[in-house]
Amino acid sequence: MVAPILHSVTDTMEWYQGGFSTPQLWLNYIAFLPMPWLLLGVYVIRSDALGTGALIGAILYGVAFTYFAHTTLYALALGVADYETLWRQLGPLYTAHGALMIVGGLLFASTALRGKGLPSWAVSLFGIGLLANLVLALLPAPDILQTLGTAVRNVGLVGMGCAVLRGKRRGTL
Repeated sequence: MVAPILHSVTDTMEWYQGGFSTPQLWLNYIAFLPMPWLLLGVYVIRSDALGTGALIGAILYGVAFTYFAHTTLYALALGVADYETLWRQLGPLYTAHGALMIVGGLLFASTALRGKGLPSWAVSLFGIGLLANLVLALLPAPDILQTLGTAVRNVGLVGMGCAVLRGKRRGTL
């Protein structure tokens, strides 16, 4: 639950500062370290109620965030000033991992919504945040909107984490 919250904090820092800073990037890296394992952990704990699609989605989402953690180290090492510069430097490979994150996350969410392993409100927020990130990546929009989309996605992750810790299942929160 801490990693998604910290990720949203670093996104807010980036927006407020108008770009990257060394402390913000280090915090972002710390937030990204557990991110590849979050959905996989949720799947393992709730595998009886989640299907194979959730497992595949969790793996795809995890692969994407493994790459994103690397991009944070890349930005630190090369002194990249902001997200737009990072995206221009990494180009199609970054975009491909963004697509992998969206596809994996939506596969996890759609499978989890059909199952009864997680609260539907948390899974729905996660999926809505992913869809917002996708739409905002395709349209020219202020950076704060992308930050808000990520925050919605992260609230969904935190909600799933709370449900797992409490042992709650769909409809019991």
